[in-house]
Amino acid sequence: MTTVEDMLNTYPADLGGVDTEAMARCIEECVKCAQACTACADACLSEGMVGDLTKCIRTDMDCADICNATAAVLSRHTGYDANITRAILQACATVCKACADECESHADMHEHCRVCAEACRRCEEACDNLLTSLG
Repeated sequence: MTTVEDMLNTYPADLGGVDTEAMARCIEECVKCAQACTACADACLSEGMVGDLTKCIRTDMDCADICNATAAVLSRHTGYDANITRAILQACATVCKACADECESHADMHEHCRVCAEACRRCEEACDNLLTSLG
């Protein structure tokens, strides 16, 4: 069991039938994706052709910020608003797809972009799965 699962399981009130496995996976994938995107942006800044990676860096940074925000929103349950949760999950899935697409365009030249793209795809999938489970 992960810390995220432990925290969900110890929440003192009813979570309202939320799929806690999907919720935990989504939070975990958001955190992992944010870290990968932050590291990828930093690695891009160290590349000799940094000027060619401007869009990748920007997309990485946007994705990291939105993934961090999504993990935070999903971690708070008091005063839950399903509309806000759905909106941030949709935004996160959208930015993860955009970032994965951008990083994949550089993956043949930069291993960090390949790794980041994979993390983004996993996060996109986790957000989509949680959205589906929310109904």
